[in-house]
Amino acid sequence: MIALIQRVREASVSVGGQPVAEIGTGLLGLVAVERGDREATAEKLLERMLGYRIFPDEDGRMGRSLRDIGGGLLLVPQFTLAADTRKGSRPSFSPAAAPEVGNALFLYLVARARERHERVASGVFGAEMDVALVNAGPVTFWLRAGSNESA
Repeated sequence: MIALIQRVREASVSVGGQPVAEIGTGLLGLVAVERGDREATAEKLLERMLGYRIFPDEDGRMGRSLRDIGGGLLLVPQFTLAADTRKGSRPSFSPAAAPEVGNALFLYLVARARERHERVASGVFGAEMDVALVNAGPVTFWLRAGSNESA
């Protein structure tokens, strides 16, 4: 699984012009499920997102995690992150999990996040979404967990 996480002052998701999710200060996680990912992969990725220290501490360094600051977590499914872009001028989506597997693991990730963190919101799998955010910093990191882990 892949998560492109961004430290945000605020973020929201709309579907068909209607708001479906929003957070204030926290993390926006764009999430892709890859072939071979399992529930254990989702657990590992979630732990990394909740514990990744990218918020400023008292010295202005990235020393605090989402847990530490009690911020919001907005999870948005984005299968395009799993694309193979190494060749040509068109992405290949063969590394991405099948839609039914991707949806099931994304929903599992959201459910587990809600059990482990107070403020969790999510986008809608398979929907055409408008995502708005104010990236604080800007601070953006690419996290990976699972069998394809290399970053």
